[in-house]
Amino acid sequence: MSDIAEEDKEISFAVKFLGRVEVVRSEGVQILEEALQSLETPNMDSTDKAQKKSKVYLFLSMNGIDILENKTKYMLYSCPLSMVSFCAVLPSSPKVFGFVAKHPAADMYHCYLFQSKAFSHVLVSIIGEVFRASKKEESIRRGGRDLIVEALRHKNKVLQRENAELTRRLAQQ
Repeated sequence: MSDIAEEDKEISFAVKFLGRVEVVRSEGVQILEEALQSLETPNMDSTDKAQKKSKVYLFLSMNGIDILENKTKYMLYSCPLSMVSFCAVLPSSPKVFGFVAKHPAADMYHCYLFQSKAFSHVLVSIIGEVFRASKKEESIRRGGRDLIVEALRHKNKVLQRENAELTRRLAQQ
């Protein structure tokens, strides 16, 4: 089911990819339900529907979620975790789960839907944990930068005071 590599901290799962649908909102189970209904309704306009119900590998890392085609290992989609806004199992279809992510270059959201016979709840929990861990790591990194900036500001003030004192001494001579 999964494959954990400690050096790059990545987990992979084999699941069925049902498809990707553009959605109007960034979160909510209703969005997932509407996306699933959209995939089940035949529509010749969508190019993403050609990919539906294919076996894929879902790779989770602290950086994001990558979706690779099973046989060719061709990357279908890559979603940075910072762009993922929602993830859940569909209450009406417990084997189906999905997540919503903002497109990195455009002001739009896409819903990615998958099917897993036994692990949909586990996968959503893992995605949630990876998301929380990524946010915590980002916060720690940002906090560390804030401390460095504050230390540099303090050192700058000390040096400015020292410079003012030396300038005053030179003026007295």
